Amino acid sequence: MLTLKQIYDDKAKVIAGLNKKHFSGAQEAIDEVLRLDGERKAAQQEKDAAAAQMNQISKSIGMLMAKGQREEAEAAKAQTGALKAKIAEYDEKMAAAEEAQTKLLLTIPNVPYDIVPEGAAAEDNLVVKSNVPHHGGDTVGTWVGEVNNDEAKLPHWELAKKYNLIDFDLGVKISGAGFPVYIGQGARLQRALINFFLTEANKAGYTEIMPPTVVNAASGYGTGQLPDKEGQMYHCEVDDLYLIPTAEVPVTNLYRDVILDEAQLPIKNCAYTECFRREAGSYGKDVRGLNRLHEFSKIEIVRIDTPEHSDASHKEMLEHVEGLLQKLELPYRILRLSGGDMSFTAALCYDFEVYSEAQHRWLEVSSTSNFDTYQANRLKCRYRRAEDKKVALCHTLNGSALALPRIVAALLENNQCEEGIRIPKALQPFFGDDMIR
Repeated sequence: MLTLKQIYDDKAKVIAGLNKKHFSGAQEAIDEVLRLDGERKAAQQEKDAAAAQMNQISKSIGMLMAKGQREEAEAAKAQTGALKAKIAEYDEKMAAAEEAQTKLLLTIPNVPYDIVPEGAAAEDNLVVKSNVPHHGGDTVGTWVGEVNNDEAKLPHWELAKKYNLIDFDLGVKISGAGFPVYIGQGARLQRALINFFLTEANKAGYTEIMPPTVVNAASGYGTGQLPDKEGQMYHCEVDDLYLIPTAEVPVTNLYRDVILDEAQLPIKNCAYTECFRREAGSYGKDVRGLNRLHEFSKIEIVRIDTPEHSDASHKEMLEHVEGLLQKLELPYRILRLSGGDMSFTAALCYDFEVYSEAQHRWLEVSSTSNFDTYQANRLKCRYRRAEDKKVALCHTLNGSALALPRIVAALLENNQCEEGIRIPKALQPFFGDDMIR
């Protein structure tokens, strides 16, 4: 949630940033936030004036009684009673203005950083790095293999059937479309990737968390999934609980209504969870098989940091995710998302994509974002500065490290050979073999 200080300090910059995110009615929304704040302040001033007058009159009552001026004292008491009623009215006005202001602020997205590219959609994202020549951005070395669009390569849904790894029809039978059943070596590959990603996160200094996979509404509002993505979340209406779309939600909410010491920062957590999303997209090859699911496994990394260090934290997170893709020997690229393609809550976001030689397309496997103070303001996640002991809002960051479905798709498709499907060397100790046969 944007802070009022942020808006008052540079209203024009805030509105320009919201326009970059293609938020409709930015000027009107910000003007209304300030109008409601003015209404609250006016009621506060009226209340303070009435309270001061009531205190002054209250002090005179004793003096009037002492002088035997009972009639004047009773009149003064009546005045204080009327002022008390007025103060109650001002309290109601203040509460109503503040409630309306907060409700409106919850619908306004975060302001993107200046380096976020202009643009309305994914086509406007900027490729900043790639290990595949001729795919834009800075090329990192050369690709370990040779990327090509071999028509003989099978897509992962056919490989899954050939090697009995994933049964999509059984998932439909017991749950519905978008809920695959992993079998035998397919299930073992899932477990191997989960353990590999968690082990790498642990090596990088992340403390593992095993959080609940359902959260209350306060947690959804805290990280910004509510009200923005309410229709995309599975809602348990009887208990008013939501199935998590990502471990970002429960892990970041560990620090809701908490004041941390600066010495504790940065906090680095990771978590493996199942993730649930109602949106499944359109029909066709772009959403076929593992390309888009209602339930999937993901390892999330989350950081809580100071504003001064959050940029360095973001870079470290990007290096961590990139290192995972390098160890999995996958062709990848990194994109800085344009304003129109960024999430509601992010101030800066980079996507990682891996290339599928069978599908001839790039598959997103991670979004790694800095949210600045936006989530922290919603969460009231703060820290006490060591220098002056003042309390300030933290910065929150998170990223997928990694989401499994499209990683599995790329591993199957890119590593198929006559003997079977080759397992990358770094993954072999976790999988227990060098090949799916």
